[in-house]
Amino acid sequence: MKTDFLVVGSGIAGLNFALKAAKYGKVTIVTKKEIMESNTNRAQGGIAAVTRKDDSVQLHIEDTLKVGSGLSNKRMVKILAEQGPEAIRNLLSFGVAFDEEKDGLHLTTEGGHSIARVLHSGDSTGKEIEQAMTESVRENPSIEVFEDCFAIDLILEGRECVGAKILDIKKRKVCCVFARATILAAGGVGYIYQNTSNPEIATGDGIAIAFRAGARLEDMEFVQFHPTTLNKAGAPHFLISEALRGEGAILVNDMGARFMLEIDAMGELAPRDIIARTIFNELKHGSVYLDIRHKGRSFILERFPMIHEECLKYDIDITEELIPVSPAAHYICGGIKTNEYGETSIPNLLAFGECTCTGVHGANRLASNSLLESVVFSSLGAKKAEKYLKNKLSAPPQKKELRFFDIEPNELNYLKAELRKSLWDYVGIIRNEKQMSLMLNKLARLKARLAVIGRNGVNTRFLELKNMVTVAHLITTAAFTRNESRGTHYRKDYPATDDKNWLKHIDLAQKNDELHISIC
Repeated sequence: MKTDFLVVGSGIAGLNFALKAAKYGKVTIVTKKEIMESNTNRAQGGIAAVTRKDDSVQLHIEDTLKVGSGLSNKRMVKILAEQGPEAIRNLLSFGVAFDEEKDGLHLTTEGGHSIARVLHSGDSTGKEIEQAMTESVRENPSIEVFEDCFAIDLILEGRECVGAKILDIKKRKVCCVFARATILAAGGVGYIYQNTSNPEIATGDGIAIAFRAGARLEDMEFVQFHPTTLNKAGAPHFLISEALRGEGAILVNDMGARFMLEIDAMGELAPRDIIARTIFNELKHGSVYLDIRHKGRSFILERFPMIHEECLKYDIDITEELIPVSPAAHYICGGIKTNEYGETSIPNLLAFGECTCTGVHGANRLASNSLLESVVFSSLGAKKAEKYLKNKLSAPPQKKELRFFDIEPNELNYLKAELRKSLWDYVGIIRNEKQMSLMLNKLARLKARLAVIGRNGVNTRFLELKNMVTVAHLITTAAFTRNESRGTHYRKDYPATDDKNWLKHIDLAQKNDELHISIC
């Protein structure tokens, strides 16, 4: 199959690029589940942008840089904040319905923001955006969507990307899709951790296949752990949005006492890494709860209907009861290194969204900057899309034919569970050299075992686990290398932030099948 633009992933970044690039040529979207299944769809809080007179682009820049703990790229942060208002107009043009109040759009405050600037649609903002964009995509004759199709690896001709190998899951067939430009918008990595707010699809596929193709990665050690996910036996780690704390919810311990103000002057609105570590330590002594009961039943039902409904499934009425919470893996700040147009170190390969490292987040992401980042940079990238039409549509013969093989699932499931638990235990919220060394050894054994299991062919479970092991190795290697604590990366054996030696980025790349580390 041939196309002008091959987009891997169907979250906000991929769909936004597809809609804008479609005016230049044919767009093919491949997504490993249904089009609506993405991390975007799970985003509750909202999208941050300057939309009111008493706010400013400079203030948004300052908040982002402060939370980024010294590693955010100032130029990229400036672009993000300046393009924010245009990004909101862009979403409104797709029919996204943000909540309103008498004098305009309703804004809320979240952790790290010095002013209310987060737009939202109830407590299911991501779902509202995803639905609006999906409808536009389905109506566009220049866009073709292939669901249940898994991107296995990129196809290179020399140093240039010319497409990707795709597993059609339903047909159980591997095929090649050749494109003038290939766009990775495959989302995050959260599911590689045992405790996560992410769906099962968040297995780091985009990062893994870019790495295997030789793309440069950056800041992989900075995994953000959301402070508040539902913590109840038998329930998933469902995200309890930061917006609750923005609207006045407080964190209390088993004794009913608040504890965040003793740690940070911003209290419950401190940066996520600070709150996550504090809760993690507090949980060693007893349960931690989020309390929003004082806001009243009518307010809670109007502002947080989805969270209320979800908690009721597990016999928790948030209008009358405390919500048991704990941290969980939520977002990766690093990824495929790109510029503001999504261009990577591989010609004709672009990347947008959570799988990228634009440099905006640095060592920690400011709440609700993720959806904004996806829209801003995919929009800028689409403005340059027309230039790729000059590329020749190559279809080089493939040396090695991959084939589908129905691998027995029991061992794969066991290995996946072992990986996820080990990564949570050894490379989670609090890290040290001994535990990360154990993790690296475990990953080497997992990689060797997978090489044996995959000798006869591949299936989706195998490919996902292979990618999870790859990404886990990248995160662990970067975390092992950074001998300090900064942002989301906290090392018990190096608890201080060391600007003299570590105000730098760790870059990872594969060359001749070996992992190369550079510090810059």
